[in-house]
Amino acid sequence: MKPLITAEELYALGPTKSLVLIDARSGREAYTQYQAQHLREARHVDLDQDLAAPVANAAHGGRHPLPTVQSFAEVLGRLGIGPESRVVVYDDKAGANAAARFWWMLTAVGHRAVQVLDGGLAAALASGYPTSAGPEAPDASPAYAAMSWQLPTVTIEEVERATQTGSHLIIDVREGARYRGEIEPIDLVAGHIPTAVNIPFSSNLAADGSYLAPELLREKYAQAMGSRESAEVIVHCGSGVTACHTLLAMAHAGLPVPNLYVGSWSEWSRTERPIATGLA
Repeated sequence: MKPLITAEELYALGPTKSLVLIDARSGREAYTQYQAQHLREARHVDLDQDLAAPVANAAHGGRHPLPTVQSFAEVLGRLGIGPESRVVVYDDKAGANAAARFWWMLTAVGHRAVQVLDGGLAAALASGYPTSAGPEAPDASPAYAAMSWQLPTVTIEEVERATQTGSHLIIDVREGARYRGEIEPIDLVAGHIPTAVNIPFSSNLAADGSYLAPELLREKYAQAMGSRESAEVIVHCGSGVTACHTLLAMAHAGLPVPNLYVGSWSEWSRTERPIATGLA
């Protein structure tokens, strides 16, 4: 199943028993906004409570460490998602935030029938997709039968070795000003991981907020990767969430999903490891 679905394609599916629609908007007002209006029958997930397991010190895993597989499996059961479910997830940031993270996590436990709504909530509303208000109460299912994360991740130690040996291409998907160390609105220190190259996630998108065509993305990342395979690529962002937008873009382009560095800049920048600024 292709990783993206358009609003028109979603509407054409019609209400089916197997379809589970997920609202993954994040931020302080996300649930309030969800209750005010969401796509019809969409169920809400919370980035911090459902898709991460925050720790007291982000130096140990970053701001959004992955939860245990069992914890996520229980979240999936609460949402009514089972092995036969067809899942479509959206957010209000063109999939760049928690929608892509949810897609990565669900794919990583072995679920294949999961797609991100291309263009996000805005595209669905523009197409006239029906909406609802208030909470949704899906019938809970047993915890999803998942044993491990099946997509590749790397630890901070593996990233550090890659900076020293050149064994991997390290892609930083944050905006250019953050990468160059000119600003840092979230984490404590500005800059980037030494040897990392900057390919902002926003460059995956067309002007209307939809993903670029697969062939354009394939050409773009093939040029960046050169002779490297996806297994020799590490992708990161600030806290392992927006990086999934680029992993999704590469999957959309027909490329194998590369390594995710979950801790990302929020972990690296708190550990007294080397920090670079300016252009690579």
